[in-house]
Amino acid sequence: NRLIRAPIDVFYMGHRAWVICSGDAGHSCRDLSYAGCFMIRPHRRHPLFLAFLLHRTSGILLALFLPVHFWVLSLALTDAAAFDGFIRFTDLAVVKLAEGLLIFLLAVHIFGGLRLMALEWLPWTAMQKQLAAGAIALSCFVSATFFLQVI
Repeated sequence: NRLIRAPIDVFYMGHRAWVICSGDAGHSCRDLSYAGCFMIRPHRRHPLFLAFLLHRTSGILLALFLPVHFWVLSLALTDAAAFDGFIRFTDLAVVKLAEGLLIFLLAVHIFGGLRLMALEWLPWTAMQKQLAAGAIALSCFVSATFFLQVI
């Protein structure tokens, strides 16, 4: 395996990454998956990829929470004793921690959605990285404030 020292361009075909090297005669292409190289796609190296992952993950986890939430609401309407037992269960420290995580997920999802709307509707400048970091910091602040009030 020869080290690729001067890549000119990397392109993707299917699930394989190909590179064109300046040291190759005629700029031949080399399949990186066979060369033992590991390439991270360029869009995944972008700092806002973390914001995308947080927004997507928070949305999935919030969607998984909804059936449990609706079940608890149905307990309030149908079985008052079971609902009272669940309310006592929510006094546990683990449940308080889970509630704090839930508020964090909600805040991340809200501010991530606002970031996406700003990307689509507003002219964007180089401050987008600072705004994304601010949205994450604000999410942490909102969830920490809620968690400290619950304890």
